[in-house]
Formats: sequence, C-alpha cells, structure tokens
Amino acid sequence: MHVWQLQEAKAKLTALVNESKQGPQIISRHGTYEAVIISMEKYRELTGQNENMVTFLQNSPLRGLDLNLERDQSPMRDTDL
Repeated sequence: MHVWQLQEAKAKLTALVNESKQGPQIISRHGTYEAVIISMEKYRELTGQNENMVTFLQNSPLRGLDLNLERDQSPMRDTDL
C-alpha cells in the first residue's frame, strides 16, 4: 500500500487512480492518514453492489432457518371512529 502526501496525490491524480486498481492507496496530510482510495471494483465488492436480490437472499446467513410465517387469524379489535 502506497502512502501519498496530499499535494502529491493532487499533482498525480491519474497515477493515484491507476494505482488504486492494484490496491488501496492512502492519502496523508501533515503526516496523518486522512483518506483511502480504492478501485470501483473493490468498492462494489465491499458494498455488495454486484449482487442482485436473488443472490443476496441465497447468501443470507438466515437461509434454511425454519421460520413460522403464519399470520395471526384472530379478528381485528373494534375501534370507535
């Protein structure tokens, strides 16, 4: 992982973006780590944006759990309007 000083990152933005495809890039300001630049592919992987709903549900840790999904069939209570 490469650490870029803020002024270097601004001056070499194209190189920074290209390097982010190889792995996360850190930007520092005054010696303090301030930001991490990652590729769009890695971002989508981390946020789960590559999955559709079916895949998401199939990968759920709750898959196969025996749930009782029956509705309560008792009549509604009376309300005064």
